[in-house]
Amino acid sequence: MKRAIALLSMIALMAPALLFAKDKKADGKQITINYWTHEDPARTQLEKELIAQFEAANPNIKVVRTTQAAVKLIELVQTAFAANQGPDMFNLPIENEYAYITNRRVAPVDAKAAGYKSAKDIAAKYAPGVLDAVTVDGKLYGLPLELTNWCIYINKKVFRSAGLDPEKDYPKTWEDMMAVSEKLVIKDGNILIRRGFDFRYPYYLTFFVPMVEQLGGKLISDDGKTAIVNDAAWLKVLSYMQQWGPSGKNLGSPTYKNARNLFNLDNNDIAMANTGLYQQGRIEKDNPAFFKSGEWMVVPFPTFKGAVKNTAACYYGHYFMVNDDAAKEVQEASWKLAGFLLSHGEDYLTRGGNIIQPTKALLESKTLKSMPYSDVFIKDMARAHMIYYGPSSAELQTLIRNAVESVMLSGVTPEKALATLKAAAQEIIDEQ
Repeated sequence: MKRAIALLSMIALMAPALLFAKDKKADGKQITINYWTHEDPARTQLEKELIAQFEAANPNIKVVRTTQAAVKLIELVQTAFAANQGPDMFNLPIENEYAYITNRRVAPVDAKAAGYKSAKDIAAKYAPGVLDAVTVDGKLYGLPLELTNWCIYINKKVFRSAGLDPEKDYPKTWEDMMAVSEKLVIKDGNILIRRGFDFRYPYYLTFFVPMVEQLGGKLISDDGKTAIVNDAAWLKVLSYMQQWGPSGKNLGSPTYKNARNLFNLDNNDIAMANTGLYQQGRIEKDNPAFFKSGEWMVVPFPTFKGAVKNTAACYYGHYFMVNDDAAKEVQEASWKLAGFLLSHGEDYLTRGGNIIQPTKALLESKTLKSMPYSDVFIKDMARAHMIYYGPSSAELQTLIRNAVESVMLSGVTPEKALATLKAAAQEIIDEQ
């Protein structure tokens, strides 16, 4: 009976993926590529146009493009692969994709199908280090759709409404961020009507780990054997988050709507948001008047006073990958599609939601350099590094999330949260 219940539970978990189940047999005449990606209205319109061009040039290939919200897509891809029904081609953040390489679920890049002479030719066209995350045992397993880092967007009007000069009073340190946010918040009892700033919960590898690194801490030691290095650094940042939350100064919380999603609307409910260059395209689409108003600006990712390392938010990549279980002709067609899409880097930047494909040509282009505040993002990227993308990166991020949310929402002391995090993270590292 228990086995029957377990089987039914497994089937229930797999159900979302089975909705998108594909026929892995390619008939030689007509090839279908099932392509899964995260929702992005601007990129969707562009990719629909590009896919139509690709299909016209390749009449034997049909592309079925399926989108989901970013977090939901991560879950669906995982469930689909568990059921051996993964998409032919997909993209996720590298910290969620890397395990598909190490578990041998994705195919090496077919350089010629993607329009390159060789893997060496691919490497020559991209910025140094960009392909390291998808190179294992000398083989390349992904092509970068986008490389993203986050800075701080500021609504100038909200600053001025609190008697602050956005050009002078914007937060340079995390201590400034707390002090400035205290001046900006509006509360109705314990409910925040307006926040000064709030974090990008639950992307802790992107913003929280760099905060720890600024104080000399590390997620994993250089030799890869020890998790959660430098307790003092971790305790200080956990204590900061405790003070930030409802049981401290009550400046923000994971329970509120994502600040990035509110910022575009200019409704006097958020002053600052931590997000990427792509946000500009979304502001323009959601609120053209605000976009053109000159009432927003972008500033660098803060550091702690006395920081021992000047590091910004981690950058992360979304990489096109191809299912190793797909028929060979489908794999070849998928890499052909990926190469075609990636040959339109300037279109993705200007029409696809300000997406940066990290080719040397695009990073040095006038198009990128002429975009508002692109210099802030470029300078911050220079003092940042790629997000942690080990085999257990997703699990480690969940553990950090549990630690942060326990001190913010459940009254757990930073010391106890750290002890729990450190033990669980070390267990994961020991099992790798």
